[in-house]
Amino acid sequence: MSRAAGGSAVRSGELFAALSLATDLGTGQAAEHGLRTCLIALELAELAGLDAQQLEDAYYLGLLHSIGCTADAPVTARAFGDDRAHKAAYTLIDAGRPPEVVSYLWRNVYPTAPTPQRLRAFIGALAAGPGFARVNLRSHCEVGERLGRRLRLPECSCEGLWFVFERWDGKGMPAGAAGEGIPIAARILHAARDASAFAAAGGAEMVCAMAERAAGSSLDPRFAALLGEHAPALLGRVDALDAWERVVAAEPRPRLFGGEDLDQACQVIADYADLKSYGTLGHSRAVAEVAEAAGWRLGLTPETISDVRRAAWLHDMGRVGVSAAVWEKPGQLTGGEWEQVRLHSYHTERLLARIPGLSELARTAASDHERLDGSGYHRGVGAEQLSAVARVLAVSDAWCAMTEPRAHRPARTPSDAARELREQADAGKLGGEAVDAVLESVGERARPPAEPPAGLTAREVEVLRLLARGLTNKQAAQQLEISPKTVGRHIESIYSKIGASTRGAAALFAVEHDLLRT
Repeated sequence: MSRAAGGSAVRSGELFAALSLATDLGTGQAAEHGLRTCLIALELAELAGLDAQQLEDAYYLGLLHSIGCTADAPVTARAFGDDRAHKAAYTLIDAGRPPEVVSYLWRNVYPTAPTPQRLRAFIGALAAGPGFARVNLRSHCEVGERLGRRLRLPECSCEGLWFVFERWDGKGMPAGAAGEGIPIAARILHAARDASAFAAAGGAEMVCAMAERAAGSSLDPRFAALLGEHAPALLGRVDALDAWERVVAAEPRPRLFGGEDLDQACQVIADYADLKSYGTLGHSRAVAEVAEAAGWRLGLTPETISDVRRAAWLHDMGRVGVSAAVWEKPGQLTGGEWEQVRLHSYHTERLLARIPGLSELARTAASDHERLDGSGYHRGVGAEQLSAVARVLAVSDAWCAMTEPRAHRPARTPSDAARELREQADAGKLGGEAVDAVLESVGERARPPAEPPAGLTAREVEVLRLLARGLTNKQAAQQLEISPKTVGRHIESIYSKIGASTRGAAALFAVEHDLLRT
């Protein structure tokens, strides 16, 4: 079996299909929702007689339309008590009908919380109005478009990511585009995405009913009519064969990702996953940097170093399958929440295992929480089954996690983290050589501060860091001992300089330019 290190490569369709499966987890959708959306979009595009470029755009929008879903996950979880269930439920309502929206809010705002808390949150959601959703969906679209460009998707496909939540009748978000003002590939996406979701909920009959109701409102009448006419046969064809294999085979202009291109794609996945929580922004990049430096100290080969770096970028891909409410919980986790956390490594392995060029690396990437004495997760394997790469990854991940802030604690000091790592090595949980190599490497990580990018001032960088970590303007003002209005002016200047319009995009910029490290 080929490996992605060295001269081997990974097919773009395989990598995008894995990322699509991750977005299913991140949005609480049924497994392979994104793959089915892609296939339905292709069916509709062919029925409509679209040209090759439009077909290509329909393919990528169908597959990766939710690539920005982590951008608004933490703020959504704060407002709703969960981000994944909320997003899945939103797909099945007509957001242009206020009664449906109110009913949806009542069902999905802290549904299991005590009644007083639930009422407060529900009233707060009503008071926030459509403005709250508009900001969040804009963040989703903006981050999605930026990640799409880094994956080198076609220009029109990247532009189409801005129209994921628009509607034919102009009642969509974030811009309220309408009719022919929405790119045709995005209009196909709307029909295909809804068809996939409604088919999972109730089959072809429910899809036909949805298409009839949505024609001329949320959906382009042309594609709604095609759904209504062809849904049973179309869905039958989509379900008849393996969705993964069909999506990979159907990519209009497949590419091979190898070398620096594969590294860049792995970094996109790292940033996508780390946006899930304010505390993990930049985490996977930091782990990759530490693990690579430690690997060189241990005398690993260049090919193995490449595996170390890529495994570090990919190790938290499965994090998106756990609610941001769990990652952002300020107190102790319950037993059930811990089980969700432990599953994220399993998700990472399964998301990557279907890619032949990454199948070996998938197991390593998912081993970051394994321990030499078998006390780790998700497999609970021991020393004999943990490679040198896995051992370095585990120590690097532990170091970075301990020295980064989390919702339930501040960042630990380097000396405290070093002491904890050595204690775990002495207890037979972590490899002593890996611990020594990591600690020697992090001692050399400090470097003179670089000139801020995009003309940002030092104060603007400070504000950007706090913005990325989820602080409100008022909280940032208190920490910096300035007024909230001054913070607001700094934010306007930051957005202008970096070409962003949302906090999610600003956070991504901060990660891409290594601005979170103080």
